[in-house]
Amino acid sequence: MSADTFTDFDAYVRLPRLAGLWLSPDGRRLVVGVGTPDSGNTRYRTSLWEVDPAGERPARRLTGSDRGESAAGFTPDGDLLFTSSRPSGHGDDPALWRQPAGGGDAYVIATSPGGLHGVRVSPAGTLVAGTAMLPSADSTDADRQAREQRSDAGVSAILHEEYPVRYWDHDLGPDRPRLVTGTLDDLVLRDLTGHAGRALDDDRDWEITPDGRTVVTGWMVAAPGASQRSAVAVIDVADGGRRMLAGQDGHDYSTPRVSPDGSRVALVVRRWSSAAEPSDIWLALVPLAGGPVEALTGDWDRWPHSPCWTPDGAALIVAADDHGRSPLWRVDAATGEVTRLTHDDGAYTDPVVSPDGQWVYALRNTIGTPPHPVRVSLGSLEVECLPGPAAPVDVPGRLEEVTARAADGSPVHAWLAVPGEAGADTPAPLLLWVHGGPMTSWNTWKWHSNPWLAVARGYAVLMPDPALSTGYGLDFIRRGWGSWGDAPYTDLMAVTDAALQRPDLDPSRTAVVGASFGGYLANWIAGHSDRFDAIVTHASLWALDQMMTTTDHPYYWLREMTPDRLRSQSPHHAADAITTPMLVIHGARDYRVPIGEALRLWYDLLSRAEGRHKFLYFPDEAHGVNKPGNAKVWHATMLAFLDHHVRGEKWQCPDLLG
Repeated sequence: MSADTFTDFDAYVRLPRLAGLWLSPDGRRLVVGVGTPDSGNTRYRTSLWEVDPAGERPARRLTGSDRGESAAGFTPDGDLLFTSSRPSGHGDDPALWRQPAGGGDAYVIATSPGGLHGVRVSPAGTLVAGTAMLPSADSTDADRQAREQRSDAGVSAILHEEYPVRYWDHDLGPDRPRLVTGTLDDLVLRDLTGHAGRALDDDRDWEITPDGRTVVTGWMVAAPGASQRSAVAVIDVADGGRRMLAGQDGHDYSTPRVSPDGSRVALVVRRWSSAAEPSDIWLALVPLAGGPVEALTGDWDRWPHSPCWTPDGAALIVAADDHGRSPLWRVDAATGEVTRLTHDDGAYTDPVVSPDGQWVYALRNTIGTPPHPVRVSLGSLEVECLPGPAAPVDVPGRLEEVTARAADGSPVHAWLAVPGEAGADTPAPLLLWVHGGPMTSWNTWKWHSNPWLAVARGYAVLMPDPALSTGYGLDFIRRGWGSWGDAPYTDLMAVTDAALQRPDLDPSRTAVVGASFGGYLANWIAGHSDRFDAIVTHASLWALDQMMTTTDHPYYWLREMTPDRLRSQSPHHAADAITTPMLVIHGARDYRVPIGEALRLWYDLLSRAEGRHKFLYFPDEAHGVNKPGNAKVWHATMLAFLDHHVRGEKWQCPDLLG
């Protein structure tokens, strides 16, 4: 794709978006999901494409309905399983489809009113999946009848008896997840867990053992103070009997991965944070039969995620942030020794190891490269791009690294995207673009807030990792713990000062863009500095006392933020000092940072200085802006606002806003 794509919003939102990767049991079939706008341009729908694991044949499309599909995995003999709500001849329920490996049309093998997700199939053909049912239902038929009764009675109310009540962008309930099981030979779904309340909500993950007899799953448990903790449960497929495998107080256990021989389970363990100390994350092992949870990477100062076993059970492959990258690593299952596998600038997701143990397949991306399928040789460590469904993208500029020394002497890393025409004679205006999280890193491609559209407009974009960022060790996170407006803020100013020493950047024309925690820092900068010409703040935290009791998971943040910190670290106390024009952006369905933050910020701005600020409001978006048309408006409005205040151009409202 030409770099001109980034000057055309319509062309940009049509770029294929790869997410998800699945490998067949025999290693011969590799499938990826590809998102493109639907026929009404109202959402991204996913189609499934097959990629040649050997890298010899071009990718080929497998599915393509306008409602989209989501890959579920493979049968033992290599047939593709996927879920979809497309018309099936089996009523209106979302369905699980089977597409034969040897060719032929896909056909429905199971349906459920609450949909089917997280499908896992054992080598023996036992299937386990998640679905959602109303509490009173004991079967999919009973669930369907109960839903019809609610609909016919005009009832939408949800009665809650426990926390939480919302998650990210949707309400929890009245239906709740539970597990169902069956066999591929006779797929009549049987309820495995019954009504489990919060236990299986949303991000829960599970696996089935190789013999098909046992499910290992994340299991949410109530904790004091309207909080919860994540444990791991073992469920007998025959009778639904359940026992806890890991669940120590003060820890969360997630991402259970059963070893190839079925004897052990790998877990990602997060120690809870406190007011004095940030959380820590490590990989651990526990016998499936029960026993102590033994830390495997407890001494490694990086946070592993996305573990998968090698076929011989000797090691696990993980990803972990590291100095502005997210490489793949090999963790020895006996000693915990960690070996880095990839040495490029890539961030790797969805890793899976081939059955012969020679390759790791994954999606690779960078700040300047969208996700694409690759294979990594576990022998030579060579990274090979596979022919994928999307053409390579040429970004409109160059990507460089910037480093600076913080006030306490700590090194601060940043990526800098510079337009091709920038130079000493034509220095580019600079956008300081602050990442969210806060415990994350600028190391991946972004779709719904893409800096390259600004670069195509002639801006340079600085993307720093200030205090609290991951990939630099726990001490780097401690620097900003409970003090969000201190080291994170001064780190941003230090790296901005360092970048502006370059002759190809214009220190007289600067602005700030930030979303989520990046929006918090944008708001903090607005009240503590007048050095920037404009500030764009999206889904941002403004009044911490309000935010921390209305967000979807307040207990997580309140472990860190004491009442004194909520007062001292809240940007809203500096509202009187704001002189920089601000563009406030927020979605009404944002439950992580509720819309009240934007409404209060908007009032605080306009009650002090009307006319200079603007509010871009999305009634149908959540924490991010995901609909194709809205994504165009987001970028167009942001750039129009920056052009006006940074470049002095006449304000021009984007046409799509009327």
